[in-house]
Amino acid sequence: MNDDDAFDEDGWEDDEFDAGLLEEELRQAAAVLDPVPAELQQIAVDAYALHDLDARVAELTFDSLVDALPVRGVTDAPRMLTFRAGEVTVDVEVTAHGLLGQVLPPQPARIEVLGGPRPGSTLTADDLGRFTGDVPLSGPFALRLRTGGDVVVTEWLRA
Repeated sequence: MNDDDAFDEDGWEDDEFDAGLLEEELRQAAAVLDPVPAELQQIAVDAYALHDLDARVAELTFDSLVDALPVRGVTDAPRMLTFRAGEVTVDVEVTAHGLLGQVLPPQPARIEVLGGPRPGSTLTADDLGRFTGDVPLSGPFALRLRTGGDVVVTEWLRA
């Protein structure tokens, strides 16, 4: 080495440091020392595969855990949720036994319950927009509604 070689403030020669190589070595170390659980990786892949670019996101406008006043003596009250996307409103009641709800304005719809590592269940709303599901929810979940040519996806929540 001669005096013309450039050193940074830590004493490293510029050509000795390769950020890309360092990043790759850190990724490999993390994969060995702290790997991503397979089920979490599958959830991420499934969530990405299920996205709809043309879907409207239904905003959560009411959540009884946050917005309702507690009733004294009631310990197992169902969770009430209301989602809205434009003219479409979805009211959902989440209980320990599953969920039931209604699409407004009343119309037939196919509803997919998204969440967890297992495939989601599919529900059908009748002509009045009513639907029920007898599979208890656990962990994060969202609903995807298909009404005619419209696709609406709710925000993700924890059961």
